[in-house]
Amino acid sequence: MNHGSSTVLGIDLGTSGVRVAIADRYGVLIHTASMPYAKGIESSKDWKECCKRLIKDLPSSLRNSLVACAVDGTSGTLLACDKSGEPLGEALPYFINCLEQKSSLKKLLSDKNSHCNTNSSLARALRLVDRFGPNLLIRHQADWISGWLMGNWQWGEEGNNLRLGWDLITQSWPENFKELPWHKGLPEIVPSGSVLSKISPKIAKNLDLPEEMQIVAGTTDSNASVLAANANPKEAITILGSTIVLKSFVNRPLQGIGITNHRIGGRWICGGSSNAGGAVLRKLFTDQELEELSRQINPNSDSGLNLRPLPFIGERFPINDPTMEPILEPRPVSDSLYLHALFEGLAKIEAQGWHRLIELGVPAPKQIITLGGGAKNPQWRRLRERAIGLPIKTCKSPPALGVAHLALQSIAN
Repeated sequence: MNHGSSTVLGIDLGTSGVRVAIADRYGVLIHTASMPYAKGIESSKDWKECCKRLIKDLPSSLRNSLVACAVDGTSGTLLACDKSGEPLGEALPYFINCLEQKSSLKKLLSDKNSHCNTNSSLARALRLVDRFGPNLLIRHQADWISGWLMGNWQWGEEGNNLRLGWDLITQSWPENFKELPWHKGLPEIVPSGSVLSKISPKIAKNLDLPEEMQIVAGTTDSNASVLAANANPKEAITILGSTIVLKSFVNRPLQGIGITNHRIGGRWICGGSSNAGGAVLRKLFTDQELEELSRQINPNSDSGLNLRPLPFIGERFPINDPTMEPILEPRPVSDSLYLHALFEGLAKIEAQGWHRLIELGVPAPKQIITLGGGAKNPQWRRLRERAIGLPIKTCKSPPALGVAHLALQSIAN
């Protein structure tokens, strides 16, 4: 295959919709487009329909030049399907807390699997098994869409499956998983960036894509953001989407409750994800209100309020506490003062998160790179700089470009 005019496709399955990005053979972004879900993140039909529409809407010259594709998705959004990949019901989103599985998890796991708590993929898998029985496949969002493109749901990418119990160090599932009646429904795990197979001829024809296009194992949405940020060793990354996600490159994996370690292209990334983030703000204000009220905030002053802007009961990082309550009151008469206090509360959570990661061994960054919808807000950025004590730089590259870079790396090797 002549890679001279080759392009690669990155598909980013987010909380509210899908974005695609096409990069040329140098990794430069040449096209991006997005589409919101019609029903919501629970609908795998929405995932597929958004992907179909965005791919079919690509200029034919770009579609014809595609040689590889990789997919990222929200880590923890889990779908039960039959052996042919057909969904058995709606997906369980990453933010669903399965408190009823607490005793089952305790019996199943040792203390070292502390990231598999009631807010983990494993807890959601147990709920899905209770609902649909043991004869099923359990697949994360990105793995299911990759499977659809190949017509083969055999594989799962390692980073997406950590909170289902996969151990990156031993490269195995916990030993006692073999006793589970649904053990055969787990994916065969492959490293991020692995070439899986060519696109299914049927899907290639349906989407007018090259039959030679390779499908590459992707990563999680937050790891795709890290790849898009292209950080240097003195920088760390905050992703401000529906949730606040902190990420940093490290020399070795670090251990701690609520901490995740991923490996992409041979490099270790350590991080943590709060349940707090933009989802709270969207519940309270429209986009237009957020923009107008933000302009009324003086980010160099304090609001005088102490809020904890969680969207629901339960936090996973920087403090792992499934019973932690949101604090969204008192609500002042002034909406701009209320937004000011919410931004401060979110900035405080982020600052605590960096403190926690540095405490565990993450190199102290000199600068934070920020991505996601919240990265665009200058008042929030200044409040964050004050809380964290570091300069903050905004990255405008979408996560879909980061996962496109994974696809590019796979064909370059």
